[in-house]
Amino acid sequence: MQSSTDLRELLHRIDHRGYPAYKDTRGMYQFPGYVLSIDHVQGDPFASPSKVSVRVAGKNAGFPRELYAQAHQRIALQDELTRQFGRRADQFAFKAKGSGKSGLISVSRCSQEVLERTACRIDPAGGDVTLRMEIGFPANGRTINAGELEKILFQFVPDCVKHSLFYKNMDAARLRAIADLAEDQQYIREMLPEMGLCAFVADGSVLPRESGISPRPMKGGVKFRSPEELKVTMNLPHKGKITGMGIRKGITLIVGGGYHGKSTLLKTLELGVYNHIAGDGREYVITDNTAVKIRAEDGRSISRTDISMFINDLPNGKDTTAFCTEDASGSTSQAANVVESIEAGASLLLIDEDTSATNFMIRDELMQRVIHRDMEPITPFIERIRELYDCYGISTIIVAGSSGAYFHVADTIVQMDRYVPKDITEYAKNEARDYPVISSPEEPAKKPDFRRCPKPSPAFKGNDRIKMKTMGREAVMINKETIDLRYVEQITDSEQVTALGYCMRYAQKHILDGRKEMRQVVDELEQAVKKGTLAALCESQSSVSCMAAPRRQEIFACLNRYRGLKLS
Repeated sequence: MQSSTDLRELLHRIDHRGYPAYKDTRGMYQFPGYVLSIDHVQGDPFASPSKVSVRVAGKNAGFPRELYAQAHQRIALQDELTRQFGRRADQFAFKAKGSGKSGLISVSRCSQEVLERTACRIDPAGGDVTLRMEIGFPANGRTINAGELEKILFQFVPDCVKHSLFYKNMDAARLRAIADLAEDQQYIREMLPEMGLCAFVADGSVLPRESGISPRPMKGGVKFRSPEELKVTMNLPHKGKITGMGIRKGITLIVGGGYHGKSTLLKTLELGVYNHIAGDGREYVITDNTAVKIRAEDGRSISRTDISMFINDLPNGKDTTAFCTEDASGSTSQAANVVESIEAGASLLLIDEDTSATNFMIRDELMQRVIHRDMEPITPFIERIRELYDCYGISTIIVAGSSGAYFHVADTIVQMDRYVPKDITEYAKNEARDYPVISSPEEPAKKPDFRRCPKPSPAFKGNDRIKMKTMGREAVMINKETIDLRYVEQITDSEQVTALGYCMRYAQKHILDGRKEMRQVVDELEQAVKKGTLAALCESQSSVSCMAAPRRQEIFACLNRYRGLKLS
């Protein structure tokens, strides 16, 4: 390892030379209190920024072990350090001048959710802190401006490190509160199954967001207040007694007029699979970790998925126990999404009538009389919803605004009235008695067959130059094959999409053999991450990309939408 003095002298030597001379800076340098590592140097000032990391030994960082003793506390602390470093770095961004991306200093941009990221890692054993950033190495045209890089590496970065990665320079009370919040959130998650709940929404929560493009809480938004009939109380380790609406396992229907808050509540529950930062308004909205948002997804590809639980006896004789299509309809895509969620281990399905295929969700009694069951290949969701819970333990929360057919099968019915929830279960059930009950199939569906084995692609074997590009939260491209993730609605960060791309690449190169089933593939991906951290998915540990951890359910969703993946 070289010293910071060596780096300074090197910068002086390469000043005013051609940009490729920056490659000589790669390596590790000892600075006062930390090690700076230049892991990857950009090819020119207009290319993707250089990758730089700093590592502070645990004894120097000095964070008390109780702040990161548990995984959920460690992730929350890592998240806070990333945010602190980012805020500090913003003050220095582009203060070093030059062409292209010269002077850029950036780290991962964290939103309202608390996610494990490659941007910051605290070693659970010794408390060492590693933070990764991107820096635009300055140049005038394509000529090195080493004086400006010296300013970044010897003034700006040390300032950010000093105020963001050393406990003695930080607000101890704030860090303690973040760790306590993470522990309280984890406590609620662990209490949900014990209390027979699949979700909890605390009183006082602010559910609406600032706007359609802003995830921050709406100023002056109506605070959530649980109906008395659904109110539960929890005694959290740090916050103490807290009350809120407990959504019981089973079938829950959310109804109400348009613009009264139905979809807002469902969207909140979708993202309740993640913890949220203090001040978000949804800190104490917690949903079953395995919950999956289900919707119609016209045009998606489906490969060997057993959708016979919902679709059978197609007029063209196509096999629905291993259904394949490059261009699914609304009903077949939604059927596949349900079955694939069962395969992924979901215990809760979240459905909004507005984004569902009508013929998949419901067939009213008149339609059943006119078009006999023998003539209709689709068994609608309403006829399987009770079976999903009784036989598979899968609860469902549905937002409905136009059809009352689900009143008969629902265990709990919540009306949103001017953003305030009301328990109308008894009233709705009484009204439903005057209307015919939709008939159900005489026999339960055969359990779906999940024996699907992805085959490796020859294009990945021995190929270390596989190109990958992330397109926001919507898609990832691998070797010109685009995986469309627009409708996987619980992806909340583009860095999760990047991680999914690396999951696909890692699986192709190291896991797929044509014999392992899909669930085994995902198990091994999760094990690889658990053993070597999220960064283990990258080919080179010296140039780790910015990634955020996706859930198991999103890994399944990505595999299922990967058109380049062949299954047997």
